[in-house]
Amino acid sequence: MDIRAYIESGVIESWVLGMASAEEAAELERLRVLHPEINQAIDAFEASLERTALAGATQPPVYVKQELFTQLAGEFKQEEARTRVVTMPAGRFAKYIAAAAIILLVISASMNLYFYNRFQSANTAYQALLVEKTSLIATNHDIQVKALDMYQSMQMMSDPSVAKIPMVTVRANENNLATVFWDTRTKDVYLMPNKMPPAPGDKQYQLWAIVDGKPVDAGMMDACTGLCKMKNIPRASAFAITLEKRGGSATPTMDQMYVMGKVG
Repeated sequence: MDIRAYIESGVIESWVLGMASAEEAAELERLRVLHPEINQAIDAFEASLERTALAGATQPPVYVKQELFTQLAGEFKQEEARTRVVTMPAGRFAKYIAAAAIILLVISASMNLYFYNRFQSANTAYQALLVEKTSLIATNHDIQVKALDMYQSMQMMSDPSVAKIPMVTVRANENNLATVFWDTRTKDVYLMPNKMPPAPGDKQYQLWAIVDGKPVDAGMMDACTGLCKMKNIPRASAFAITLEKRGGSATPTMDQMYVMGKVG
């Protein structure tokens, strides 16, 4: 048996504090007879408890000591007046017991407070570490998702079967820019807002596909990182973006068109 591991397992501390189970206590009593180092560990822990208790003990108010000695002195005089017997009267013995009980009560309260504070500190530290671990796991998951999205986007944009359609500004004195990536096999449409001003809170950018000279809704550009997945468009001759009310419009607001680009 690894005695050093047994000593460091916490069984000795539980036994000294009276928290060990009956099985643990019986095993410790058996092993301490065979291994002197266990007794040394017990003595060392008891000594550390005593040092901790004395270091953290709270002294009772001065008036308690004064009143106690005054009362005891009065009792001593009464007892001497009644008898000269050398044996200690029961009343005096009871007073000594009471004084000792007060001292032990103060020490016990100090030890309880010390261990309670240690427990609270350890529990707080544990909860903080648990929160930090959960946050790190969530952050790592988000990073992995973003990295996967970026990789898939790069793979898609470099695919020769995906048509790249740049859309340039149609507004004076502005330099807006966006790009449509149109998969010619699946007809899926992806939008990258390269350089677009932020939409007002009650507005939203809407992508339009020009099909046979008529605008067809290709989806709303919502908050997205990198490429925005839009609607499937079987065919189109051009794409354009307008700023519409949030939720979209059935027809484009022509004076709110920001960019446009032809296919091919």
